[in-house]
Amino acid sequence: MESGSKYFFKDMSVMFGRSMRHIFRSMDTIITVCITPIAMMLLFVYVFGGAIETGTGNYVNYLLPGIMLMAIGSGIAYVAYRLFTDKERGIFERFHSMPIARSTVLWGHVLTSLISNGISVLVIILAALLMGFRSMAGILEWLGVFGILGIFTMALTWIAVIAGLAAKTPDGAGAFSYPIIFLPFVSSAFVPTDTMPSVIRAFAENQPVTPIVEAIRNLLENQPVGNDIWAALAWCLAIIVVAYIFAIRIYKRL
Repeated sequence: MESGSKYFFKDMSVMFGRSMRHIFRSMDTIITVCITPIAMMLLFVYVFGGAIETGTGNYVNYLLPGIMLMAIGSGIAYVAYRLFTDKERGIFERFHSMPIARSTVLWGHVLTSLISNGISVLVIILAALLMGFRSMAGILEWLGVFGILGIFTMALTWIAVIAGLAAKTPDGAGAFSYPIIFLPFVSSAFVPTDTMPSVIRAFAENQPVTPIVEAIRNLLENQPVGNDIWAALAWCLAIIVVAYIFAIRIYKRL
């Protein structure tokens, strides 16, 4: 039974602190999350970048939004793994025997995902700056970028919660992230969609990554975002609602 709002937030802060301690004790997870996206950025900018025509003078500027989404897609796999570990060790049963709001156990992992993936994104931005990334965005535009990334992270994290609670093996808990990491490749993250064959282009323009990438890219370039930001928010909020409902249903059966 959920406790009142005062105790809910108190319980959630305790669960958040517990989950954050796991992150600080294994900072290698954040390093691991950053390595592949940064390597991809190096590869595409310095090896493939000269042969890719995007209509922009600085390919790292064009590439960065998609790389950040890839990092987040990789980072959420650890959420699923940690939840699976808690389930297998009987941690949930111990918490359920205590007078705490049950959903705070999940929210602790979700909030930790926001922080850890935020750190990963900052590391990638620093790497991009060293590679020549420059932005005309002001404070409001940067807040918009981090807001979109935060909502995207939360959407994927609730999917990770489902995977972690439903998985039968540790490998199964993290395997769901592979298609998510692959999605930016079939979007406008690396090349404009109008260079793609018609069928692939139709998919690329009607999946969630493309409007998210375009909204972030336009904000970083201090350009009008148009309808992309609304499409991005609609996709993320829809995923959050659906994934949250399924995650809570699975959690209540444990």
